[in-house]
Amino acid sequence: MMIDLILLICLVLAAFWAVVAARMLKAVVGLALTSVIVSILMFRMNSPLAAVFELSVCAGLIPVIFITTISFTKRLSWEAYLERKKEIFSRFWYLPVILVITVVLLSRYKIAADFILPQAPAVTDVRHVLWNLRQSDLFGQIIILLIGAFGVVTLFKVKQPKDKPK
Repeated sequence: MMIDLILLICLVLAAFWAVVAARMLKAVVGLALTSVIVSILMFRMNSPLAAVFELSVCAGLIPVIFITTISFTKRLSWEAYLERKKEIFSRFWYLPVILVITVVLLSRYKIAADFILPQAPAVTDVRHVLWNLRQSDLFGQIIILLIGAFGVVTLFKVKQPKDKPK
C-alpha cells in the first residue's frame, strides 16, 4: 500500500533529522519520532508485541533518559552552537548525497501502487518465543539493562568526604 511507502520515507527523514540536528533536544525528538514510525510499521506488519516494546521503550523511556541527561549539561552559547552546526554538516555532508542517490536509484525501479510490507506470522505463545526462540536476545537485553543500571549508579554516586584530621 502507499501508506507503507510514505511511512518508510518519513522514517528515513526522521532518522536523518536525528543525525544532523545540532541541538541534542532536537536529536532526541527525531530519535523518538523514528521509533514511533518504526512502531507503526511493526503494527502494520502484524508484529504487535515488538511494536508495543518499541513504542514504550524506544519512543518513551529512552527519550526521557536522554532528556534527563541533557538537563544536567550546560547549554551551548550561540557561537558554540554555530560551530557545532558547522562541524555536524562537515562530518555528515555525504548523507544528503546518499539520500538523493538512493531516491534516484529507487525511482528507476517502478514501485507498484500496491506496495505491501511482508507480514509476520501470528504468535500464539509469547513465552515460547521469548524463552526458546529468542533466548539470546533476551539475555542481551538483560545485560544492557544491568549495564544501564550500573551507569546510573556510577553517575549519581556521591563521594563521601574524607575524615578531617582532629
